[in-house]
Amino acid sequence: MNFSQYTTKEILEVFKEFKTSEQGLSENEVIEKQKNFGLNEIKVKETGLVDVLIRQFKSPFFYLLFIAAAVSFVIGEYVNGLLILMFVLINVFIGFFQEARAVKTTALLKKFIPFKTRVLRQGKEKVIEQRMLVPGDIVLLEAGNMVPADLRLTKVENFLVDEGVLSGESVSVSKNASVLSDEAKEIFQAKNIAFASSLVASGEAEGVVINTGNRTFFGEVAKLTGETVRESAYEKTILHFSQLILKIVVSSIIIIFLANLLVKGTTNFFDFLIFCIALIVSIIPEALPAVVTFALSRGSLELAKNKMVVKRISAIEDLGDIEILCTDKTGTLTENFLSLQGIYAQDKDKCLLYGMLTSHFIKEDIESAKTSFDWALHEKASKKVKKQVAQFKEIAEIPFDNDRLRSSALVEDKNGKKIIIVKGVPEVILSLCTEFDKGLGNSLSFKEKARQIKEEMNKEGRMGRRVLAIAFKDFKNSKYTQKNEKGLTFLGYLSFSDPLKKTAKSTAELAKNLGVQIKILTGDSLEVAGAVAKEIELVDDASQVISGGKLEALSENDFSQACQDFQVFARVSPKTKYRIIESLQKKFEVGFLGEGINDAPSLKLASVAIAVGEGADIALEVSDIILLKKDLRVIIEGIKKGRDIFANINKYIKCTLASNFGNFYSIAAISLFIDFLPMLPAQILLVNLLSDFPLISIATDKIDQDELKKPKAYQLNKVIPLIIFLALVSTVFDFIFFGIFHKVQPSLLQSLWFIESIITEILLIYSIRTRKLFVKAQLPNIGLIFFSVLTLIITISLPFTPFGQRYLSFTAPSPIALFVVFCLTGGYLAASEFVKLLYFRKRQNDNGIKRV
Repeated sequence: MNFSQYTTKEILEVFKEFKTSEQGLSENEVIEKQKNFGLNEIKVKETGLVDVLIRQFKSPFFYLLFIAAAVSFVIGEYVNGLLILMFVLINVFIGFFQEARAVKTTALLKKFIPFKTRVLRQGKEKVIEQRMLVPGDIVLLEAGNMVPADLRLTKVENFLVDEGVLSGESVSVSKNASVLSDEAKEIFQAKNIAFASSLVASGEAEGVVINTGNRTFFGEVAKLTGETVRESAYEKTILHFSQLILKIVVSSIIIIFLANLLVKGTTNFFDFLIFCIALIVSIIPEALPAVVTFALSRGSLELAKNKMVVKRISAIEDLGDIEILCTDKTGTLTENFLSLQGIYAQDKDKCLLYGMLTSHFIKEDIESAKTSFDWALHEKASKKVKKQVAQFKEIAEIPFDNDRLRSSALVEDKNGKKIIIVKGVPEVILSLCTEFDKGLGNSLSFKEKARQIKEEMNKEGRMGRRVLAIAFKDFKNSKYTQKNEKGLTFLGYLSFSDPLKKTAKSTAELAKNLGVQIKILTGDSLEVAGAVAKEIELVDDASQVISGGKLEALSENDFSQACQDFQVFARVSPKTKYRIIESLQKKFEVGFLGEGINDAPSLKLASVAIAVGEGADIALEVSDIILLKKDLRVIIEGIKKGRDIFANINKYIKCTLASNFGNFYSIAAISLFIDFLPMLPAQILLVNLLSDFPLISIATDKIDQDELKKPKAYQLNKVIPLIIFLALVSTVFDFIFFGIFHKVQPSLLQSLWFIESIITEILLIYSIRTRKLFVKAQLPNIGLIFFSVLTLIITISLPFTPFGQRYLSFTAPSPIALFVVFCLTGGYLAASEFVKLLYFRKRQNDNGIKRV
């Protein structure tokens, strides 16, 4: 293995080999190495345009049409055979065009997904894109990071790594920086190597890059799996659906074919065989893959442009199905641009100084700040305070944790005095204190003063302000742990304002209109969470909030009921978040927005996992969707887009099945009673082709509010009865048509039936695109109108053209015959509308759905 040799090398040997040091590479050295090693990307064989083209010829529809063309050539029907081949090529082109766009979209989406890493270059810490790493770079890792390349570890501190993606083992493994006595041949033996794509479970580490891109262990594995084509759950559903229809149709055709042989004998055997094959092709929704591909690729690109990247295409359907969205408020409903509003302490400069000493500015540049609290403190601090910060050095740090609800640091001043400083949630900090800073307590007892301070901080919370308390104590021990965080002196507290986003209120309103419940799960106080929820009208009263502690104290049944009843949950731990989502998912489709390490279990559990782009690598890894802009509006609009996409796909399926099945059985049945074909194979295929153009454009149609609000009520499996009823209407009108025109010459009947079939299909599109009376629906998109008009013009004019008469055997109909056809199609539209409205009214009464 390429990593093995480095397991037995001293760190200095590795540095020498890669011409680097503890300080990292210079920018010039990085540029030179990128020329030699390339970018840190794993390149696998991707689907090219040639692959897409070849795939079009592997369709069962292509095989059927090719057989039909071959039979035509064998029996001397050369014109018919050429026309069928023409239809084959047109269908291949449509499928290729749509799928090629999808491939292009997928490649484009990869550019949106952000993965960054911290490195040391020339002694300075920088945050760069992972793909810019080169061998010799010094990488800094912490809990929640994904390892960006194969690293020989140089420094570790309580470092555990999850290598499950490589080894299949779910247990995290401990790593160290020691030299091994024997070369490690397997990854589980390489205790001093961190492998690309593994996840940091805990601790911190530094390491030098030894392999990038395809040279990493993960890159070698990717070579074996890169050419594997993965199908989404929805794609599999569509495939099974199409196969079921094909089985039904082929079975029906065999019965009809045998019945014709019994009734008519073997006369025109081959002509009827081609006719049957054409009928099979006409009823199969062969444009369905193109419609699905076009809708999903277009939708995913639109989501990406709106700062929402879909990692798996089927997640778009799951996104549309969300009924409850669980989210924090910070950055989604508020700006997360904190401003320090007040310092409440006897010594305000000291309070601000200690607040900054527990931030990242003591050991990192301002650009590396991880929280907006740090930014707010830095902006407010005077030059005097900033100079004082430089006089301290950090000895140890325990970062903020959602279980501890505080961060802490052990610092040392220029005189060698060591101080523990703890910053965090006020009630937690107060519980660790036994006294107040000089002058702060006055004559009040500790208990009385604590009660007074709590009330003051609650007032800040009711104004929507976030509060951090600060405490400290001198430290004289040799080793610092969080057990030392007791018997503290309360120094004071800092008050921050975090204004609401301008879109917050309208976002809550949009969610309400879509029938999506927003539930706020936050670590902030009850007062702050309640104030924000009331301001956006999520709750009527700011007191309608439940704390994580109170929630956890409830029985299982009461816990479940509270999760449904409350919209705002404050002071919730990661464990409580997990339980809330677990409880809600028993009845609802739940989306969860997370970004931290502790959010990973909840993200894995949620129906739709949405991670913030700047979040921990582990959160990005387990998510379905990455949010590049932390704004709840983006998610709610994404839910709407998801519902738009699948509502339009279902429109296509409903329309094509209702019309195709109706025409299929009427044409097949009538063929038993006449001594000529009711429609020639080429004419059937042309009907199929022309009607598909407006149907494909329905992928971008507008959607009724009813379908957006209750998407599950309009899923395909829920409207099968409607499809059957509309197919029966189509069959009835086909028989009426035959009853009127059965005595005319065959070519005229075929011409009129061709016109009638396409007009009824187009009218059905406009009927089935809405549950309302079609004239009351939203205006369709311009593409649908354009292709509908174009198709109608071609359909009506074709029988009058020399091409249509010579090659498609059409006969120009008389004005009276056309008028009768128009009257019939008008009656068909009226009957279809009546059946549709009656069906939805009955559904409405059965389900108790209110009309919108």
